[in-house]
Amino acid sequence: MSAPEPFGARLRRAMDARGPLCVGIDPHASLLHDWGLDDDVAGLERFSRTTVEALADRVAVLKPQAAFFERFGSRGVAVLERTVTEARAAGALVIMDAKRGDIGSTMGAYAAAFLDADSPLFADALTVSPYLGFGALAPALQAAEASGAGLFVLALTSNPEGREVQRAVRDDGTTVAATMLRHLAEHNAGAEPLGSFGAVVGATLGDLSSFDLAVNGPLLAPGIGAQGATPADLPAVFGPAVRNVVPSVSRGVLRHGPDPSGLRDSAARFADEVRAALG
Repeated sequence: MSAPEPFGARLRRAMDARGPLCVGIDPHASLLHDWGLDDDVAGLERFSRTTVEALADRVAVLKPQAAFFERFGSRGVAVLERTVTEARAAGALVIMDAKRGDIGSTMGAYAAAFLDADSPLFADALTVSPYLGFGALAPALQAAEASGAGLFVLALTSNPEGREVQRAVRDDGTTVAATMLRHLAEHNAGAEPLGSFGAVVGATLGDLSSFDLAVNGPLLAPGIGAQGATPADLPAVFGPAVRNVVPSVSRGVLRHGPDPSGLRDSAARFADEVRAALG
C-alpha cells in the first residue's frame, strides 16, 4: 500500500486552487441565536450542515471548534463527526480545532481520536498544545505522519495571557515560542512543496520580525474579521513567510448566515482580499 499524500502537499494544492482561506465553524450560543436557531442539538446540526453545504465545495479549509460540539455531549459529538465527514466529502480540508495536549498514552489516545484514518473524528489536521514539552507531542506527530495528516502547534497566540508562557525566555536565551518554531522547522526539513507541521500564529500580533516563522510549514492565522485583523495586515505580520499563511475567519463569515448565499459571498470577499494582500 502506498503512503498517503502528506497534508502539506494537499493543503498547498487546495490553497492554490481555492485561495488561502480557512473558515471556522464555531456554533456558539450567540451565533445560533443570530441565525434564529435554538441553542440545542437540532440548532447545532442545522448551523453546521448549512455552513458545510454553503462553503465546503469552494473554500480550502473548514475548521470546526470541537468544544462547541462537545458541550452537547454524545449527540453533539455525533454532529461533529457528520460535519467532518460531509466537509471532506465536498472537497474541503478539515482542521479539527481541539487544542489537545498531554503525555504518553493519553496523547496517543487523542491522536487516535483525531488522526487515525479509521476514526469517525479523523480530520486532515489537528490543533495541539505543546506546553507539556514539544516532545510530548510525539504520538501525534507519529500518527499524523502515518495517516498523511497534519498538526498546528500553538506558538504565538493572539490572547494577551499567552505571552507569559510563549514569550518566556529559556536558559539558552530563546523564547518558548521560538523553540516551538525551531522544532517545527526541524520536522518539516526537506518537505516539498510544504511541510505538514504548522504553527498557530495570531494575525493580530503586529510585527513578528523577531521570530523566525520560516518553518517550511503552514501558519494558521486566526484573528481575521471580528477580532480586528484584516487581510491587508498579513504581509506586515508574517513577512517573508506570508505565502504559507492560512488566514482563519469565523464570525466575519458566519454572521452572514443562515442564508447560504450570504455565507458564500462573505467567504468569497475575504478570499479575494487575501489574494490581493498577498499579491
